[in-house]
Amino acid sequence: MPFALPELPFAINALEPYMSAQTLELHHGKHHRAYATKLVDLTKGTPLAELSLEDVIRKTHGDAKATAIFNNAAQHLNHSFFWECIKPGGSAVPEKLRAALSASFGDFDSFKRKFIDEGLAQFGSGWVWLVDNNGKLEIVKTSNAETPLVHGKRPLLVCDVWEHAYYVDYQNRRGDFLTAFVEHLADWAAVEQRLSAA
Repeated sequence: MPFALPELPFAINALEPYMSAQTLELHHGKHHRAYATKLVDLTKGTPLAELSLEDVIRKTHGDAKATAIFNNAAQHLNHSFFWECIKPGGSAVPEKLRAALSASFGDFDSFKRKFIDEGLAQFGSGWVWLVDNNGKLEIVKTSNAETPLVHGKRPLLVCDVWEHAYYVDYQNRRGDFLTAFVEHLADWAAVEQRLSAA
């Protein structure tokens, strides 16, 4: 099925206590599923249905007539990537990645603080990313469905800061959620693999 909802790469309760099964049931099972289902409906019978998710996003970005398609495609892509950035218990930070982050942000703790601060600074719904911008590591935030992909930046890590990502578990404490993400959920080994694949 085109643009199918991916299965979670871990059990529904595997991220507890930092992300509950209830949150995942809502976030993946309802919100993400709705984006994927709507995208299929919006593109059915059109040339876009034959394209990759990334190409749909590139073709519809900035097209006022295709805003709904872009929003659902980008949300589908962003969420699919978000699940790939999480691992039960997180992972240790490989030394090569630690060195790269230290070179760009001062040290690993400074990187984490900046990542959390940028996530907190995102007004309303959106995302906070670690990206590779032509060999330079940057932390960027995007609103709503926006994705660095359309700006030529390669995503390495993302945290969802839409309320549906954390409100069940953290209420309005977005900072606590972001801290839990960087301390206990982020798959740093996967980040290094993406960085090394450049």
